[in-house]
Order: sequence, then structure tokens, then C-alpha cells
Amino acid sequence: MWTYDKKLEYPINIKCKNPRLAKFIISQYGGPDGELAASLRYLSQRFGMPDQKSKAILNDIGTEELAHLEMVGTIVHQLTDGVPAEELEKAGLGSYYTDHGVDIYPQSAAGTPFTAAYIACKGDPIANLQEDLAAEQKARATYEKLIDLCKDEPDVIDPLRFLREREVVHFQRFGEALNGVHEKLAQKKFYMNSPCNCGRGSTN
Repeated sequence: MWTYDKKLEYPINIKCKNPRLAKFIISQYGGPDGELAASLRYLSQRFGMPDQKSKAILNDIGTEELAHLEMVGTIVHQLTDGVPAEELEKAGLGSYYTDHGVDIYPQSAAGTPFTAAYIACKGDPIANLQEDLAAEQKARATYEKLIDLCKDEPDVIDPLRFLREREVVHFQRFGEALNGVHEKLAQKKFYMNSPCNCGRGSTN
């Protein structure tokens, strides 16, 4: 059961509109390495984990990714809210505006809509956790690229840096989970011999 605290995980207060940046940042909302894909991946993979600790880690991180999705959506909204249609078109968001107005729609920076194909669930805890480690590194790299594109936009850079740092923490926690799962799967299984109770009568 989740409890929703009705505030952002990290404060966002963007003073200057910038639809050009919004076009890029929305990739972390619905792109291949974005927060929506991460959250659904981890919350789906948790069911197949072999121990409670790894399940809890996936549940915790998957839930936090939903908070990050909220943050990214807030950034995009604050960068575009009230921007005239002609300025959105100049920023490369003409097609987006045509289909969605200034609603927040899950897609990549290139305009590809979100797809469940981004979610890796292999049915193997080791493979899943290795995928999760890679996903966190790819998300970190994406945030670093977005920060590079922001230049002199401190109101945008600050929350992006927070999100980048959380990817690093998630990577570390997935490493802990992977070590724990390796140990769990390496444990020998012991079976107790039990007397047969087949319900057969004595022949003596």
C-alpha cells in the first residue's frame, strides 16, 4: 500500500519558459530510458525476485521512479505552460501541440510514443537486475546530456542534477540486490527424508 505525499520529491520553480528544452526533457517522461519505463519495469520485476530484500528494493525504487515521473512532467509543464502556439512550433513542438496541446504526453525527444517494449521482464532475477543496472546508467547519462543542453538555466539544471544523483543511488542499490540474489541462488537446497505413508496395509 502506498501513501501519496502531495508534494514533489524535490522542489521545481522554473521562472522562464523554454519549449526547446521541454522537447528534449520529455524523453525522461516517456522515452526508452525514462521514468515511466523504469517504474513499470521494476514494479513488474519485483514479483519474480527470490527473496524479500530484492523485492523490497525493486518496490522502493519503482515507487520513487513514479515520483521522478511527476517531477519530469512538472518541468515540462512549467517550461511550456502559456507559451503561444507559434513559439511551440518554432521550438519543434508543432506536431506535439497539434496532437496534445500542452498536456504532458509520454514520448521520446524524437516524438516516438511510449511503448511497453521498453519494459524488460525476462523471468530471470539475475538477467532482470543486470538490465536494471544498465537502465540506471543509461538514465544517468541521459540526465547528463540534458544538463549539457540547459546551459544557463539554473532553475532547470538543479532538479535535473537531483534526478541524476538518484540514478546513481539506484544503481548502487540494484548492485546490493544483485549480490543478495547471487547468494540466495547459490545456497544449497536440503531435503528431509520423510517416511512413506501410502496407506498400504501390512502384508505380515
